[in-house]
Amino acid sequence: MKRALITGITGQDGRHLTQFLLEKDYEIFGFIYDIEKIRNSEFAKRFPTVKLIPGDLANQTSVEEAITLSQPDEIYNLGAITFVGDSFKIPEVTANITGLGTLRILEAIRISESCEKIKFYQASSSEMFGKVLETPQTENTPFNPQSPYATAKTFAHYSSVNYRDSYGIHASSGILFNHEGEFRGYEFVTRKITSNVAKIKLKKQLKFSLGKLSPKRDWGYAGDYVEAMWLMTQQDRADTFVISTGISHSVEQFVETALEVAGLEKNVSRYVDFDQEMVRPSEVEALVGDSSKAEKILGWKPKTDFKRLVEIMVENDLKIEASKN
Repeated sequence: MKRALITGITGQDGRHLTQFLLEKDYEIFGFIYDIEKIRNSEFAKRFPTVKLIPGDLANQTSVEEAITLSQPDEIYNLGAITFVGDSFKIPEVTANITGLGTLRILEAIRISESCEKIKFYQASSSEMFGKVLETPQTENTPFNPQSPYATAKTFAHYSSVNYRDSYGIHASSGILFNHEGEFRGYEFVTRKITSNVAKIKLKKQLKFSLGKLSPKRDWGYAGDYVEAMWLMTQQDRADTFVISTGISHSVEQFVETALEVAGLEKNVSRYVDFDQEMVRPSEVEALVGDSSKAEKILGWKPKTDFKRLVEIMVENDLKIEASKN
């Protein structure tokens, strides 16, 4: 039985990855900061066989202890300050956890007695491309980060590449474009949209607020993307892969599709107010990826199209909101 250690296990990707690996008969360990947090308690009830290890990505010793305790064959580093908007408010914390936290894991692997057997996955991000220098973005596209989050992710990405090249660590980086689903946090724009559309459908409210509607993203389904993470750790040679759908949609198109799925009029201005407070200091206008390398080497392709992704999220939020009545 293989063993996997997952940081950020209670987040969206961690939940999908946990389910995926359990179906493959893995023994799973989760590295979490606050074991008493409500979200972590809910996770423990949902996945009772997962062993949760309290720790902190800001503390080198706790990272090393987690690896010693779990003796993993694979480590999936999903832990980070993940919301781009928050990174502008807490840039130092973002750099410490999202950036240096990755370095601490890599260093812990390097000095571990199990170094040669451990395969490491780093969750890199399309936000690293920032104000893009070419379209679509590939593994060779230069990075141009536009937020503390993206800057920290770029540091983490290059640290993974450096430890791969310098020490022979099996460290793969997945440059994942935006991926959403039923476990997405409410602070993210996609979940703001689907949860509020569900409330409007159920006549709990009339409108909601968003920032700019023009930014375009390459949105996929998180349940598809965790398979790509796993495939990277199954390769003989570690590498970097873009994971994307190759199709982008604007925030406005996401709203329109959510309204359509809910059976509401596709009139964004009727339901959405603009809120200047939600506009970031520096916005990335458009991202779209080319995942042909992943298709060729990993045999990976997205299975869920854009409309189905929105359906999954709206239907989930309709059930949640209906259960509150």
